[in-house]
Amino acid sequence: MRVFLRQQAFLPEHQKQMFRRNFFRQSSIILPLLFVLFLSGCIKPSTKDNSRPTLLKVENASPAELLEQVNRFARVNSMRAKMDLKFEDNSYAELGIAEKYKTADGEVVVQRPGKILLKVSVPIIKTDVAQMTSDGEKFRVAVLEDGGSGKYKKFVSGTNNADYSSLQAEVNRMDFEGNVKQLKQNVNAFSNLRPQHFTDAMLMRPVDAANFSYSQSTIQQKEENPDTGKKSPLRTVFRGYYLLDELRKNPDGSLTVSRRFWFDRVGTIRLARQQIFDEKGEIESDITYGKAGNLTDTGEYTNLPLRIEVTRPKEKYKMSLTYQSPESVSIGKTYDAEVFVLENRWNLEEVDLDKKLLENGNRKSQATKQVTEANNK
Repeated sequence: MRVFLRQQAFLPEHQKQMFRRNFFRQSSIILPLLFVLFLSGCIKPSTKDNSRPTLLKVENASPAELLEQVNRFARVNSMRAKMDLKFEDNSYAELGIAEKYKTADGEVVVQRPGKILLKVSVPIIKTDVAQMTSDGEKFRVAVLEDGGSGKYKKFVSGTNNADYSSLQAEVNRMDFEGNVKQLKQNVNAFSNLRPQHFTDAMLMRPVDAANFSYSQSTIQQKEENPDTGKKSPLRTVFRGYYLLDELRKNPDGSLTVSRRFWFDRVGTIRLARQQIFDEKGEIESDITYGKAGNLTDTGEYTNLPLRIEVTRPKEKYKMSLTYQSPESVSIGKTYDAEVFVLENRWNLEEVDLDKKLLENGNRKSQATKQVTEANNK
């Protein structure tokens, strides 16, 4: 600046004006450049990952095509298969425990409407852990192994549509003092398992346009892709789905969701999930369908899921079923009714849940009566 003033002292007035204009014109360019250079030297570049989820390309389908997908699954009216079963019991989630059991061997026979036989055994030694059946109305469960204590080896029977939550509430109120780990080991993984929980997962009910309405919508989910590397731009994606809601009309004219189907729209249209709701709109079953393949060796049953995962929020457990040998699956045979009625040939202690539910109700009624009489005195 001093040089600039000295130069101006020896210049005529018109040259002074021109010099000022050139100086400030050049300064308006140079100063911002100096400022940028200063910032680049003093501020370190951000290490924050600004990558955004990739929006995957989706395919289109009409409501009629989605309904046809459901009916294609429903073509399977009976099945016999050997499966790998993996069970996760979240009944002690409030204690910070989520017990995951090792994979067990399972033999499954299912037949429409709602009939199932499920045998669970320990791999290699093939010792039966549990057997269970449902004839569509009643279920029976034989708990054959419980880790050695013998406390939970019982023959349990009940009604498919009964609500046993009050009995479960009594169990939750029990005093679980002592070693929680030992308790966790003694509680049998299959004590809350009900065979009918898997019939709708493996034998999907067909579309019933006469009694239900169907509504289609779309949704995008942010998901992690485990098949790609952690630094891959396709690790986190937005995946598009069609939602197909099956709506039940209530006596008062209102509508409630009976089932909700999720169709993956990436690459092709694939039925990826089925949610089943109760009359109150709460989720009873949340069923996801894994990678598709061919079942049986006939070539007739193609693009069906090779893995099924059933989550039961009310019973607080999740089980995955994976076909051991998809080509060995038998589909379409008819089984006698006796197959789906388990008999107590092991002479286990029998527990009739319907009877216990009635006794529990009577005790509550008697207690209420006594309280009322005491208050009236």
